[in-house]
Amino acid sequence: MIMRPGQQQLLLPVSPLFIWSSLTVALLLNMVPVGRTAWMPDLLALVIVFWSVHQPSRVGIGAAFVFGLLMDVHQASMLGQHALSYTTLGFLATMIHRRLLWYPVLSQALQLLPLFALSQLIELAVRMVGGGAFPGWTIMISPAVEAALWPLVSVVLLAPQRRTPEPDANRPL
Repeated sequence: MIMRPGQQQLLLPVSPLFIWSSLTVALLLNMVPVGRTAWMPDLLALVIVFWSVHQPSRVGIGAAFVFGLLMDVHQASMLGQHALSYTTLGFLATMIHRRLLWYPVLSQALQLLPLFALSQLIELAVRMVGGGAFPGWTIMISPAVEAALWPLVSVVLLAPQRRTPEPDANRPL
């Protein structure tokens, strides 16, 4: 098996229960009524991109679409606004996942910044086509915050895979 340069530890398999529970927690955190400010990151989009990069066979475009519809219904926005945005994010993250994983986490964040910005622009375009008011260009702060959160999300969501397995007589590692 070829390991990435600088990778110290092999990761254990991820539990599907952990994947779906992290997506559900991100959905619930997005639904917390704290008010929408320009810098507020879309945590669900961040977690969808993370799992689309790290587990593209388990979390794909279909899951992104369903979670997007749930966000549309919750926010009473135009049906399909978040769904289109999350689906595009899931597709692009799946497209670049092999190349992206070869880079350190900070470089990954810089490469994902255009994806997060594109997602925000798609939501803005759908909102504007639907007759919504232009919220101002301060909404483009959110993709920068999402990219800045990428290293933290990587550490938190990969932590269960980095746990040490219980050693026994038949497993020397």
